[in-house]
Amino acid sequence: MPRTGTAGRAALAAMRRQGDGMKGFVLGCVTAVAIVAGGALAMQGARPDQPVLHPERVIIGLDLSRSNPLIDNPAFAARVAQRIAAIVSRLGLASEVHVRTFGSYDPGSNGFSYDTVISVRARPEQVAAEIEQLITNTPRLVASGRWRSQQKTNILAFLDNSVRSVGCGGMPTSIILASDGVEDSEYARLAQDDTLPAPDRQLYRGCARLAIFGLGQGTGSPVMTARLRRQWGGWAQAAGFGAFEGLNDW
Repeated sequence: MPRTGTAGRAALAAMRRQGDGMKGFVLGCVTAVAIVAGGALAMQGARPDQPVLHPERVIIGLDLSRSNPLIDNPAFAARVAQRIAAIVSRLGLASEVHVRTFGSYDPGSNGFSYDTVISVRARPEQVAAEIEQLITNTPRLVASGRWRSQQKTNILAFLDNSVRSVGCGGMPTSIILASDGVEDSEYARLAQDDTLPAPDRQLYRGCARLAIFGLGQGTGSPVMTARLRRQWGGWAQAAGFGAFEGLNDW
């Protein structure tokens, strides 16, 4: 079954007690391994009618910093949830999905983790529904204290940690952030007209796409939103991402 950290187990258990209908996450790791092995055999000359797998990896980061409307605006959280769920629902077999929270540079504040592999037991529509419900319930989880709103916004540190721990190798990898994009850390304070530092291109080798949903939300400024889009678009290009998408609204 999908692995969750201590904070994650507490959050999900609380949601079940509250009657949210969150189903138990089921992870078909063994099935996925068998599928991958079968796909390899197919590519080596098995029956031509056997499907060739095209797995992808999706890393989802939920920004719990206080500047991000995701933590206290249920309507906005639901819209972000629907958009991300639509992406997950289209994943093929043997694809990976990883969900983390971030904000402060403090592992104790962000213990939630969700990891699964799309398989015959963990269908993409199932996983998408679970993730949609989780993100939709972010304001409730924060209000209840099960997730903590945080003072800082360490987006760059989250990207660094995600690539080092999960990686971009082996399959096309998208990193999707539910964030306002306002980096507020030792690296940069974008709200104060700082600029993002140059990325380590070697570190992000193989990363296909960076997306930020909610860019500039909460700033009330289209000028600030445009500046954030330029900053993150330039950073993503310099890091070697194949594509960048920064959406304020949709």
